[in-house]
Amino acid sequence: MSTSTVNNNTSTDPYAAINGTKGSSSGPAASAATGSSDTFLKLLVTQMQNQDPLNPMDNAQITSQMAQISTVNGINTLNTTVQGLNTQFVQMQALQGASLVGHDVTLKGNGLAVAGNTGIGGYNLAGAADSVKLEVLDSTGRVIDTQQLGAQSAGDNAFQWTPPEGTTVADGANYSFRITAKSGAASVDATPLMLDRVLSVSTNGNTLSLELARSGSVAYGDIQAFN
Repeated sequence: MSTSTVNNNTSTDPYAAINGTKGSSSGPAASAATGSSDTFLKLLVTQMQNQDPLNPMDNAQITSQMAQISTVNGINTLNTTVQGLNTQFVQMQALQGASLVGHDVTLKGNGLAVAGNTGIGGYNLAGAADSVKLEVLDSTGRVIDTQQLGAQSAGDNAFQWTPPEGTTVADGANYSFRITAKSGAASVDATPLMLDRVLSVSTNGNTLSLELARSGSVAYGDIQAFN
């Protein structure tokens, strides 16, 4: 199975509508459907020719059998059409993915994007929280800073982390973060969200993947948002 990769260093609008090319699909499925129809009609004609004149086939029976073979043919045609649409959809996704090269995307993960001595990340809360605590960890997993983010609403939330006064963090530092949220005494589920940069796009059959700077190869469907 062939694999293709798309690289694009020109920044374009990732939300731009992209039209795919039209295509037609025919082959084994269509041939199988035609063969089934021919076989059915031959059997039906043979059955009618050899039926008992005193006990002929019921018209309702014949009509029912004709309806069944028609339904089978319709399903085969629909399957062929859906396969063609799926191919076009993957092509459209690849074109849209190519426009994302050089842009940042949001996905599940706890990597902290550090630039200009500022860290950026996010999280999704399963419910509203009275208090949210942010912990920043260095490359060894040691907590280097803790900040209280206060009360936050349910859903996606973003934060900016500034290192303690007198501390400078290099751009691209391998830092991560941890979110703890509570509503009263009860814990609130918090899913960490991180920023990552798209380096390239690749397709393998009906699968579209994005190659990200920090996360490596990620399925297109795992992207939470395009920035």
